[in-house]
Amino acid sequence: MISTLVISVSRVALATSLRKINYGALQTISVRKAASLASAEKTAPDNRRRTFVVGVGMTKFEKPGKGEHDEYPAMAKEATFNALKDAGITYDQVQQAAVGYCYGDSTCGQKALYEIGMTGIPIYNVNNACSTGSTALILAKQLVEGGIADCVLALGFEKMKPGSLSLNFNDPVNPIQSHVTVMTELEGLSPTPITAQLFGNAGREHMRKYGTKPEHFAKIAWKNHKHSTNNPYSQFQVEYSLDQIKQSPVIHEPLTKFQCCPTSDGSAAAIVCSEDFVHEHKLYDNAVEILAMEMVTDTQSTFKEKSLMKIVGYDMTKEAAKKVFSKAGKTPDDVQVVELHDCFSANELITYEALGLCEEGKAGEMIDAGDNTYGGKYVVNPSGGLISKGHPIGATGLAQCSELNWQLRNKAGKRQVAGAKLALQHNIGLGGAVVVALYEKGFPEYSS
Repeated sequence: MISTLVISVSRVALATSLRKINYGALQTISVRKAASLASAEKTAPDNRRRTFVVGVGMTKFEKPGKGEHDEYPAMAKEATFNALKDAGITYDQVQQAAVGYCYGDSTCGQKALYEIGMTGIPIYNVNNACSTGSTALILAKQLVEGGIADCVLALGFEKMKPGSLSLNFNDPVNPIQSHVTVMTELEGLSPTPITAQLFGNAGREHMRKYGTKPEHFAKIAWKNHKHSTNNPYSQFQVEYSLDQIKQSPVIHEPLTKFQCCPTSDGSAAAIVCSEDFVHEHKLYDNAVEILAMEMVTDTQSTFKEKSLMKIVGYDMTKEAAKKVFSKAGKTPDDVQVVELHDCFSANELITYEALGLCEEGKAGEMIDAGDNTYGGKYVVNPSGGLISKGHPIGATGLAQCSELNWQLRNKAGKRQVAGAKLALQHNIGLGGAVVVALYEKGFPEYSS
């Protein structure tokens, strides 16, 4: 008689194996993990399931109305097919979808995905200002994390108008009205684009408070334009000299034109799945784990503390980063590569400090030391960031996710950050919401 049977399998294979056992011949069943799967069987905090990005895809970001896609469904279809192909799965394996966009009607998500397949899955339409893409992503993560679905698509897209951002709806109350009111009290109102004023004035406050120079903002833009020359998905792929950055037309001091992100058309997508789905479909090589992801909205300090940096989300970012690093058991010193929301060079600078990449007031020193680019402590925005890659609002957060997945999978080509093991994402929208996330390779023992 067999008294003991030892099975060394993953949890998905376990159920199948147990069904084949002759229980009448057994007295004891001992289930033991295979050593090679040890990293796959960690218990997530508070029993939530681990989540993985197993496929990413995007379109080239392009000047509004000047690209190859006439309508948003075509962009969304390309990005989704790219993500599915990258993951090695088919659309009928996707159980739910979260679709983000800002310039569109209420069910554009359905229209976009019906071009790919009509499988009857739940489709959630998401609008959360410039953090829309990462909001779709965090919703996908939560659906998987909570056990509601095993495979969820996060998709973002935008078809925009040329020129600066403007109001798209005639609502009597603007969602950033309170932010603009505080800014006006502190710095006045000028005829320049309102978002340039909000972030440019945050830069002015940093200059007054810490002695930061206009050249520090220009150096950030110079870096991001240089990074973008190696990104085939980038809207701009032109390297400028520092003087060209500084001498481009002033938009709102200290910001010049080449320090401001453009409006763009584009789409990006990610496939988020559970650990069981990874095992079942043997997706180990691509699987990048979302170690932690947090969304934070405005707190009382946004308005009460009368700070130009805080009305554009400094405290939101700081709180989200604190939660993410704590939950993941990591510190900023563990990070090698960062994709952050550089809608304007001033926002990238203040975000260094809010994320904890340097001490408060030390962003200028970090820039001068080259610790935000190749050869320094971090590589920030290897994709070129919003400033050069472009900013189709609904797609931005998912394009950041795509870049970081390629970096961790060593598939970023000429942009590859050597030794990238931990990646940090930051995507913010005024009104307001910020999403911060940490990623690492989920199953490094299976890497090619």
